[in-house]
Amino acid sequence: MASISAADVAKLRKMTGAGMMDCKKALQEAEGDFDKGVEIIRKKGQAVANKRADREAGEGVVLAHTTDDEKFGALIVLNCETDFVAKNADFVKLAHDILDKSLENKVESLDELKAIQLNGVKIEDKVVEQIGIIGEKLELSYYAYVSAEHVHSYIHPGNRLATLAGFNKPGIDNQVYKDVAMQIAAMNPRAVDKDGVKQEEIDRELEIGKEQAKREGKPENLLEKIAMGKLGKFFKENTLLNQEFVKDNKQTIKQYLNSVDKDLTVTEFKRYTLND
Repeated sequence: MASISAADVAKLRKMTGAGMMDCKKALQEAEGDFDKGVEIIRKKGQAVANKRADREAGEGVVLAHTTDDEKFGALIVLNCETDFVAKNADFVKLAHDILDKSLENKVESLDELKAIQLNGVKIEDKVVEQIGIIGEKLELSYYAYVSAEHVHSYIHPGNRLATLAGFNKPGIDNQVYKDVAMQIAAMNPRAVDKDGVKQEEIDRELEIGKEQAKREGKPENLLEKIAMGKLGKFFKENTLLNQEFVKDNKQTIKQYLNSVDKDLTVTEFKRYTLND
């Protein structure tokens, strides 16, 4: 059996993040070959992943951040099984490392992100590797990005909710950007403005409005008008620019932005929360 030094074990631990004993056993099995040692740890992760494939991975972290120039933002969700692991420093670091890679490469899809190398290993394989180390089902389940003249990210305390907001103008007071990103977190809008709501959703809301009015005994010739009024309320509650500003409900988000700069608006946003 090859002689395995503490320095060798420490080197493999740095490469994989696995525990000291797991690294020592892997190197002994690999007879000191580091590449084989990494493969042994990865296979262990795959074996654990196969055993836990039917488990629910409903916990985890939701993270968002932007590039240094604040023109590109990314949001990722890394899931695990328990809240205990979701708060584990190594697990959270893995999520941050994945997020950093997404920003560095300005990734545009989840599949693209999974294929990128992290410490010499594809991110998809790195997640599997960590399953064997952590002992829970892990899943990189969601990725989104926003590209704009200015992008602001917000992570709600606890790492369970994050947002990205894109704006058409840079150089505005950062508090304004933050206010809108937090509005998205708090009020969960479905679209930026009326134009962003899908036609089928509008049609559904109109039908619901008519049915409600009919059940209330309203005259047939008024059903369409009543439904349109209810649709207006739907837009006010569910489109970002038309929502009441949570910090000052006397104005909408659009009015708030226009009070700062008459041309300032939101171009796009993303929002994700665990157990929404």
